[in-house]
Amino acid sequence: MIVRDYREHDAGEICRLFYGTVRAVNLGDYSPEQVRAWAPAPPDPDLWHERMSGRHTLVVGGDDGVVGFAELEEDGHLDMFYCRWDVVGRGVGSLLYAAVEERARELGVGRIFTEASITARPFFERKGFSVLRRNTVARGGVELTNFSMEKVLGP
Repeated sequence: MIVRDYREHDAGEICRLFYGTVRAVNLGDYSPEQVRAWAPAPPDPDLWHERMSGRHTLVVGGDDGVVGFAELEEDGHLDMFYCRWDVVGRGVGSLLYAAVEERARELGVGRIFTEASITARPFFERKGFSVLRRNTVARGGVELTNFSMEKVLGP
């Protein structure tokens, strides 16, 4: 597996990865109604490409395609961080996070912050993030819980 910068042709695969992962992995922590509101359909690859191409989007590629991706903004906001449902727990997330942190340091960012799902919270805590607050967000009229988290980067 390698971590590389996002390319336009990755968009469709990333959209399918996001949809499949939310629908499969997050059912352990969210109700079926919440999961449907979070990912009602695979996102539009053209719209996601517009967003991903304007950020530091990193992709983990394996023998069978894209297995993870993350979007880091210039200010250190980690907007999206997903691993394909069938590789969760196999080190892909750790590989991807190490690349995100390296990129943040290259950008001179002093902290990385994110809104982590209930499912992702333990992963980010293992990577040194602290919970700042619990949030309730609405998606399609359905409430979901997530956590504002941050990690201050040392020298």
